Amino acid sequence: MGKLVVTTFVTLDGVYQAPGGPEEDTRDGFEQGGWSVPYVDEDFGRFVDEDFGRFVDEVFSRAGAFLLGRRTYDIFASYWPKVTDPADPVAGKLNALPKYVASAGLRDPGWAGTTVIGRDLAEEVTAIKERTDGELQTHGSGALVRSLFALDLVDTLHLLTFPVVLGAGRRLFPEGFEPVALRHTGGRITSSGVSVQSYDLAGRPRYGEFPLPENN
Repeated sequence: MGKLVVTTFVTLDGVYQAPGGPEEDTRDGFEQGGWSVPYVDEDFGRFVDEDFGRFVDEVFSRAGAFLLGRRTYDIFASYWPKVTDPADPVAGKLNALPKYVASAGLRDPGWAGTTVIGRDLAEEVTAIKERTDGELQTHGSGALVRSLFALDLVDTLHLLTFPVVLGAGRRLFPEGFEPVALRHTGGRITSSGVSVQSYDLAGRPRYGEFPLPENN
């Protein structure tokens, strides 16, 4: 069975909304979209932050299929099909590999290789994992990611934390999120200060307390 691997960007205060541009996601009047760009800005097809670019290359080299939420799918579908170089490490995989989009409203996806799912997320995603050779990867897709966590379908989380605090925007893990424990498996800090940390899921949190010292 393949692994379900989530890669997502957040700010230091946990915001995942609209990392890639001001018009990407303006829900709730959000006006600070594009907050990740200064840290990873591409220059003529190359990431200015080479450490970040190296991580992206590594992630996409392991992809076997993609599972996306509707909003992230629409953003990707408006951009990546226009990048036609098959040697591009991101576009080559996104355009060639199977894509699954969780949506109740999408009927006729225009991006080749796309299948719409959503009737029974647990059953359908489990079946996709079983038949995927390589990682089933989810990028962005905050609402879908929360559903995948709640269903215990996530195997690995790559959390990229950017050195910026916004004070507004949708949080990846809001109040009321199902508690989950994670085991740290590796990490790095890029030259622009992005913290790239990887975790495997480890069930539910354990709790304890610090006892008061005994009096001598």
